[in-house]
Amino acid sequence: MCLAVPVMITNVEGKEAEVDIGGISRCISLWLTPEAKIGDYVLLHTGYAISVLDQKEAEETLRLFEEIAKAEK
Repeated sequence: MCLAVPVMITNVEGKEAEVDIGGISRCISLWLTPEAKIGDYVLLHTGYAISVLDQKEAEETLRLFEEIAKAEK
């Protein structure tokens, strides 16, 4: 099974971006989503942004992930 997670872009340099994943910064590739910019949410899979997401959709998905994590405790 594959999992892609919504992340927000905090910085862009060429075809790479820095993103925030639950308070942790990671560098990802924008080769598949060159239109992505700072402040956008992208769907991250194996180090690549595979699509740009609507902010409401991304925030709802992150909320659901948080709810699932709380239920597991």
